[in-house]
Amino acid sequence: MSDADLFPLLTRIAEALERLAPPAPASASLDAADAYLWHAQGTRLEAVAKVNRVEIGLLQGVEHVRDILLDNTRRFAKGLPANNALLWGARGTGKSSLVKAVHAAVNQETKGRLALVEIHREDLNSLPVLLGRLRDHPRQFLLFCDDLSFDQADTSYKSLKAVLEGGIEGRPENVIFYATSNRRHLMPREMIENERSTAINPAEAVEEKVSLSDRFGLWLGFHNYNQDTYFAIVDGYARHYGLKIDSEELHRQANEWSVTRGARSGRVAWQFIQDLAGRLGQTLD
Repeated sequence: MSDADLFPLLTRIAEALERLAPPAPASASLDAADAYLWHAQGTRLEAVAKVNRVEIGLLQGVEHVRDILLDNTRRFAKGLPANNALLWGARGTGKSSLVKAVHAAVNQETKGRLALVEIHREDLNSLPVLLGRLRDHPRQFLLFCDDLSFDQADTSYKSLKAVLEGGIEGRPENVIFYATSNRRHLMPREMIENERSTAINPAEAVEEKVSLSDRFGLWLGFHNYNQDTYFAIVDGYARHYGLKIDSEELHRQANEWSVTRGARSGRVAWQFIQDLAGRLGQTLD
């Protein structure tokens, strides 16, 4: 069969497959929900009916950074100047939980004025498209990227730098960017050292990547918890959910759980509470 005969056949097959394929989901209205997921493939926003979050009053050991982030977010929700924020530090210490809890608290105060939009790290190159959707809308939008970091071959940090500060259009006034990371400079130390050893001008090569962190006006550090803070988190969860267990026994089991996990953190405390509630036959409503 010649190419001239094959082309119409392939065209008909492609058209038939398109008719069989389900239509692409439509992007959600920016007034439809309080939280959204951004899908770069398809360039659409998906409304989130129920956000997986912890109440802000249950977050212990982060009171100082909580108050800073709350104040910054309140100013932004009111249309006042505010800074992008980088929450960095030890894993499981409540960085992403704090962002979602702060959004809920401020959104309740402002009667739905503030919308949360989560973007995955691998979709950062699509940020200009997303900002084009959000620009000029009457709502305020908190863009959130969890576990932000970059490896040696990753160049998407350049898109983020332009959005945070720089570029012709810059960041829209109704958009702010919060990110969490285990790294203060968003990249591993060996990556920085490699830049120094291989670049013609080591200082400039390192500055190109490290300066990304400088685009965040707020750097909020999270550190491992001591035993008292860990117990305070466990006690707070137990009271909130009405778990029927003696305080001394609660602490004994919580300590044993943390030893087996090799860490004390908000995440470890929550995992313990889920296990305890299951063993007690109680639900976490």
